[in-house]
Amino acid sequence: MTVLIPAYEPTLNLLRLVLELKKKTNYKILIVDDGSGENYKELFKKAETLGCTVMHHEVNMGKGAALKTGFLHLLFDAIPDNVVCADSDGQHCADDIIKVANAISSTPEMVLGTRQFTGKVPLKSKMGNKMTSLILKVATGIDIKDTQTGLRGYPFHMLSWLRSVEGDRFEYELNLLLEAKKAKIRVKQVTIATIYDNNNKGTHFRPVKDSVRVLAPILKFCSSSVISGILDFFLLFLFQNLSGSLLVGVVSARLISSVFNYSFNKALVFKAKNVSNLQSAPKYFSLVAVVMVLNYGLLAFLTGFLGIPSVPAKLLTEMLLFILSYTVQRIFVFKQRGLNKTRPYILTSESKNRAILTNHMQSL
Repeated sequence: MTVLIPAYEPTLNLLRLVLELKKKTNYKILIVDDGSGENYKELFKKAETLGCTVMHHEVNMGKGAALKTGFLHLLFDAIPDNVVCADSDGQHCADDIIKVANAISSTPEMVLGTRQFTGKVPLKSKMGNKMTSLILKVATGIDIKDTQTGLRGYPFHMLSWLRSVEGDRFEYELNLLLEAKKAKIRVKQVTIATIYDNNNKGTHFRPVKDSVRVLAPILKFCSSSVISGILDFFLLFLFQNLSGSLLVGVVSARLISSVFNYSFNKALVFKAKNVSNLQSAPKYFSLVAVVMVLNYGLLAFLTGFLGIPSVPAKLLTEMLLFILSYTVQRIFVFKQRGLNKTRPYILTSESKNRAILTNHMQSL
C-alpha cells in the first residue's frame, strides 16, 4: 500500500501524519511537493529522512496535477501497489487512512473516506459540501455524502484511468466522481472523522475561484441556457420586424436558439463527441417540446390550483425544469454508448507509459 500526499506550503501537520503512519503501518509514503518553494525545503528534507519519497514541482501546478504526478510515478514502481490519497493539512489521521486502505483490499473500485460534518465545522465547508453533493446527485445520480473529501483509495489497475481524467486543480477530484459514472466505476464510502485543524486555515482552497472550477459542468449548462434565452429574445424581434409576423418571429427565434443550445450542450457541456446528431437531435428536440408543455402545465397548476403568486411559481417551475432538462440530457439525450466494453483504466504498454513519463518529467 502507498499513501500519496500532495502538498503545497504544508505545515508541521504533514510530518505529524508521516510519523503517525510510520508508527502504525509499513505503508510506503509518496509526497508530491507542488511548488512550495525554498521556505519549505527543510520540511520536505525531513520527510525524506523519515523514509518518504518526495517529488517536486518547480512551480505550483495544482492539486490535480500533483496527484497525477504521483500516479505516474506509481505506474513505474517495481511492485504494483494500491494507493490511498490523503491531504497534508491535518484533516486526515492514520486510523482513517488505514480504514480506507483496508476497504480497497475488499473492492476493485474507488473508495471514499466520507466525513459526517458533525461538531465544530466551518460554515463555508459544511454548506459548500452540501451544495456540491446535491449538484452531483442531480448531475449523475450518485449519492455521495462528501464530494470534497481528499481521502480516497484506488486499486492499482485504475491509475491510467485516473491520469486520463481532466483537471489540474481542485476540480479534478469532482471530475473523477463525474467520470466514474460514465466509466461504470462503483464508489464505496467509508465513514471517517471530521477534523478541521485551526478552523481549516491550512487549506489552499479558494472559495470563489475553485468553486467555479469544481462546479464548471453545471455552470456551463447554466450559461448555455442563459445565452440561448438572450439569443431567443433578440431574434424574436428581429424576425418579427423582418417578416411582420409574430408567429414567424417566435418560431424562427426558438428554432435558432434551440439549435445553438443543442450544439453548445453536445460539444461543451456533455462532451458527447461520439454521439451522432442522428441519435441525439431527435431526442433533444422532443425534450424541448415536452419541457414547453410541462412549463405551461406546472405554471397553471401552481398558480391556478395551489394559488401561488406568478413570480415564485415561475421561479419554482424554471428550477424544476432546469433539473429535469439537465438530468434527461445527461442520461438519455447525450448518453455515450459502447464506451465501456473495455475497462478504461487498463494499463497502456510499458513503452508508451515510459514516453509519457519522460515527457511529463521534462515539463516539470
